[in-house]
Amino acid sequence: MGEKKASADGDRRIGRRALLIGGTAAAVGSAVLARDELARLWWRAPGVEKPRVQGAVDFRGAQWVAASDANWRRADRPDDYGIDMVVIHVTQGSFASAVKVFQDPGHGAAAHYIVRKDGHITQMIRELDVAYHAGNRAYNERSVGIEHEGFVDRPEDFTDEMYAASARLTAGICARYAIPVDREHIIGHVEVPGTDHTDPGEHWDWERYMRLVRKVPSASA
Repeated sequence: MGEKKASADGDRRIGRRALLIGGTAAAVGSAVLARDELARLWWRAPGVEKPRVQGAVDFRGAQWVAASDANWRRADRPDDYGIDMVVIHVTQGSFASAVKVFQDPGHGAAAHYIVRKDGHITQMIRELDVAYHAGNRAYNERSVGIEHEGFVDRPEDFTDEMYAASARLTAGICARYAIPVDREHIIGHVEVPGTDHTDPGEHWDWERYMRLVRKVPSASA
């Protein structure tokens, strides 16, 4: 479902752009930094926060339920970290248990979305922020994570409603960030380098899922 706490803790480092300001600016002066870099970074200065709408969702129809702040890292994606991947997960438990652990600061992991068996979608982390879901820092920074209620060894958990709702969600993400709709950019947790997870498992119907994603009008080619 998520990554171990040690991995999450290792993800809490100053972003690449912030290091650029601290290192390069000190060495050569802010005048040589590109204007767009400064525009992305102004809110990282102490006491400055980029304006956000509380409870806003990135997918229309999703329900907002906030994950613990300990399970994700504030960012300004795709400006500071480009998004070019969607990672598919399975919760290995119920929807309610997934929400509970993502709200637990001691868990150390959470995904952006959870899709329930009946097709209901809950968003717990904004897409612009880095969720600790993949067990790999670089993949966390470049991806959106989607959990699916159920168990990898129970194909009956992957309902028609779940496939359809998740496909619409993934198609919207791909359209938003110009992500190609293919298996190089829409992957399972098991395919993330360095992970010890097996989800979504052999019963997840990738051919069906990709076909559904491509059928959504907003999906990118």
